[in-house]
Amino acid sequence: MAKTPRWSYARAGVDRNDVSDSLAALLAGTRYRPSPRSGRLLDLPGHYAGLVRIGSETLAVTTDTVGTKVVLAEELGSWEGVGEDVVQVNVNDLAAVGARPSVLVDCILCARPDPKVFAAIGRGIGRGLKRAQVALAGGETAVVPDIVRGTDLGGTAVGFFPGRRRPVTGDRIRAGDVVLGIPASGFHANGYTLLRKLLRARSVDVRRPRPGARRPLGEELLRPGRIYVDASEAVADLSTTHGLAHISGGGVRNLVRLNPNVRFELDGWPSAAGVYRWVADLGEIDPAELYQTFNLGIGFVAVVAATAVDPTRRRLAAAGVRDSRVVGRVISGEGVSLPHLGLEYHGYA
Repeated sequence: MAKTPRWSYARAGVDRNDVSDSLAALLAGTRYRPSPRSGRLLDLPGHYAGLVRIGSETLAVTTDTVGTKVVLAEELGSWEGVGEDVVQVNVNDLAAVGARPSVLVDCILCARPDPKVFAAIGRGIGRGLKRAQVALAGGETAVVPDIVRGTDLGGTAVGFFPGRRRPVTGDRIRAGDVVLGIPASGFHANGYTLLRKLLRARSVDVRRPRPGARRPLGEELLRPGRIYVDASEAVADLSTTHGLAHISGGGVRNLVRLNPNVRFELDGWPSAAGVYRWVADLGEIDPAELYQTFNLGIGFVAVVAATAVDPTRRRLAAAGVRDSRVVGRVISGEGVSLPHLGLEYHGYA
């Protein structure tokens, strides 16, 4: 009898190679550059946010959606968490270049507007705005039943660099630096296509707790992602902060986006535990797939000079971020490795 294949993103319908090829095809047609009067675009391909220099100021801009986490929200009729995630997925990408978020615009596509659903989404967005100290500058609501069957949530955020702060792009990362990790609050808004299809295939009732847990699995999975603006603000002005990373889709491979010319050796990155371990066992997910799909407990990273580890952690703690920990170091080479698990990744996919 043939063995059932292990669960992966590709099996769930998201093929990373197809995504990369399609993105390359898209970018091939977008080579236009406007005149300098529109600002000077800083070339940071593959980074978390786009940077544009306008006069003496630099702005950062990013856009993202909550993804298929909204399908679970719709199934359970629980929308506030994904509303907060509209803010989280965007401001964390700004935080990853050291930008201070300023404004956000939201975008809602739906088959049919529902005042109760929109009210819940609005409460969640409002909670996220307060936590990130960001203003809502408008948005777009499109009723498009011919395109979507449910609701799609996303946004765009703009940030700036106060005072004499320079963008933190990762170009100063060098061998000897230390990787500090800040814990995640769960899966954030990544990998939900795989999660949902796996749970459906295993006939898991998300309204009941998983083994060893006290609250329903659905509540656990809909917990909004942690916002890391305070962490970024605490360390972005330090010359010893060489890189910042939001561990979103792509898992540990996100670090390659900071600097492809060094090797990130993550010997202290946590092993799968709690809900991560339960999901991994449920789907017999290969460890290589697990660490390039989910954050496995670390949602944000600061790469700092080795001499600055203790002072950086003290600054984070003073800003209310008291749970940072050393999760790795930078060495000569390229890519990302987790030596305690025998895993290696080359490039960001």
